[in-house]
Amino acid sequence: MNASDSRVVLITGAAGGLGTALVQAFHRDGWNVAAGTHRTPLRETGDRILPLTLDVTQADSAGTAVHRVLERWGRIDVLINNAGLARDNLLARLSVEDWDPVMGVNLKGAYLCSRSVLPAMMRQRDGHILNLASFSGRVGRHGAANYSAAKAGLVGLTQSLAREVGPFNIRVNGVSPGYLPTALLGPVTPEDLTRHAASNALGRINETGEVARFMVFLAGMRNVSGQVFQLDSRIASSS
Repeated sequence: MNASDSRVVLITGAAGGLGTALVQAFHRDGWNVAAGTHRTPLRETGDRILPLTLDVTQADSAGTAVHRVLERWGRIDVLINNAGLARDNLLARLSVEDWDPVMGVNLKGAYLCSRSVLPAMMRQRDGHILNLASFSGRVGRHGAANYSAAKAGLVGLTQSLAREVGPFNIRVNGVSPGYLPTALLGPVTPEDLTRHAASNALGRINETGEVARFMVFLAGMRNVSGQVFQLDSRIASSS
């Protein structure tokens, strides 16, 4: 039996491309997986997967989801704030209706879900929160001011929270997975893939499976906190 058989992970945005890979990777590694989805519920496949309806932008929804996980398994060892939303446009054309939801899902959602799991993790004096950051939050992507701002804020949240909860043995880290051609980005053309691959030193983009495997590994680390790990080969300019 795997040593992590009794460990519990709550994953938001579990129906997306990366979310699906995360559910599969943690389940395969022996974790109990609570899979939170907004619109597309997952089918329960055995006693180690708990599908949840979860709107990360609503405090009541986040609190209810956490309560259900605790009712089922009595603990939450890892929270993965994976839910994301992108609505790209030039700032001069970016409506409030496109700004607010992107900030709500990517940043407010991470705040609400983190706040909801912290009491249980503090009682346990153990836990790990993993936030899905982005290279866009580091360098600012053209035509994506809302998404870039939200992800930059997420880095600040990650590092500030790591300082706050470190005394409770709770780790908080960020992961920038690299460009992944998932539904989050909408339709992707071969030209898009070629362009994004060319921006990487290795000339290729990452894969959801590799990101998920890394996050399983990182989730089990006990002495790392307040860091943001970039999982592709893009190199930010130092200027």
